[in-house]
Amino acid sequence: MSYEGDLLSIEPQELQFPFELKKQISCSLQLSNKTDDHVAFKVKTTNPKKYCVRPNTGVVTPRSTCDVIVTMQAQREAPPDMQCKDKFLLQSAITSPETTAKDVTPDMFSKVTDNVVEECKLRVAYVPPPQPPSPVREGSDEGSSPRASVSDNGTMNTSDSTTVSKAHVEPQDNSSEVQAIVSKLTQEKNSTILQTNKLQQELELLRREVSRSQGGIPFIYVILIGIVGIIFGYLVR
Repeated sequence: MSYEGDLLSIEPQELQFPFELKKQISCSLQLSNKTDDHVAFKVKTTNPKKYCVRPNTGVVTPRSTCDVIVTMQAQREAPPDMQCKDKFLLQSAITSPETTAKDVTPDMFSKVTDNVVEECKLRVAYVPPPQPPSPVREGSDEGSSPRASVSDNGTMNTSDSTTVSKAHVEPQDNSSEVQAIVSKLTQEKNSTILQTNKLQQELELLRREVSRSQGGIPFIYVILIGIVGIIFGYLVR
């Protein structure tokens, strides 16, 4: 919201300070000369110890603009309800082209003289400071490492399954030698069992033939049975 006078256009008409404790805060005013004359201005405040105005006096040339910076000194305490009663008054008056900022005096804005003087009252408001940007969620940056996730139907995403597969490759490679030894021992054990079963079958056939020919168990058969038992026990162990 701006002020539109006959001499100057002032923007904004309300000085807004993003209030923060123990920190200087500045805002700017833009003065626009709407005339073909030189316009002198002066800025006053109800609390001069609290604010610094640069420049507080000056001259705006015809059809040009001038920026005024208002700085609030660092405050140690926050005002009740964040309300501010401070006010500013900007006075303006037509002056001669030869007038400079150093030539501006309070008498130029006196209403006793015939000078045309405009006054604009500026309010002060405290607003919340700008919020810092929200932190970026993990995994959203480019180049970030993929994270394991499971979809609603229980299947794993492709990128995640690739990561899990790589995690299992190293243990398999490290245990390949052990698996080869176990496989070899298993094959040898199975071969021993097959040979033992074959010997048992041959002894059973031999026993039947001897039984048919002699009707009894000969002593040599008992010896063979004992030898086979010893061999079987050794192989199984």
